[in-house]
Amino acid sequence: MTTNKEKETKIFNAMKNHQEFLIRICTLDDIDAVIEVNERELPEDYPYFFYKNILDDFPESFLVAQNTYGKIVAYIMWRVEKAPSINSLKYVNKAHLVSIAVAEGYRRRGIAKSLLSNSMKAIKKYKIHEYVLEVRVSNYTAIRLYEKFDYKIESIKKNYYRDGENAYFMILNV
Repeated sequence: MTTNKEKETKIFNAMKNHQEFLIRICTLDDIDAVIEVNERELPEDYPYFFYKNILDDFPESFLVAQNTYGKIVAYIMWRVEKAPSINSLKYVNKAHLVSIAVAEGYRRRGIAKSLLSNSMKAIKKYKIHEYVLEVRVSNYTAIRLYEKFDYKIESIKKNYYRDGENAYFMILNV
């Protein structure tokens, strides 16, 4: 027997006339669609269990965007790591952006911005001190988005991606 609470899906933005997408927490049933977006839009692929582990461990920060027909068109997922702070040797909770992707036909509509904003708020419950992420040095659109949220480039990770491209390591202190 399930309760209403178990059936509830937290919705972060109610679809309004000017919005053509809905942001909500990912469910187990969404993982195949998330994998489809990932495989179509990003060169990095993860196995099913990787997504499931993130969903199990940090469900509030694994969000999807669906279009008016209910199709998943974007997602974002984070994990929490206990690691030394960038500013000290003190161990702190860091929110690490694992992956974000928006289907090509849905870009430049504010979906990534909405996913980032809502997921960062949701993951705060883990007493986050720093938000961190890696981004391809060639991904100017994503870099500009992160800078709008006040992320700063901390360093460059050489040959970070499988294809040999470098990544900027970006950080936002809370």
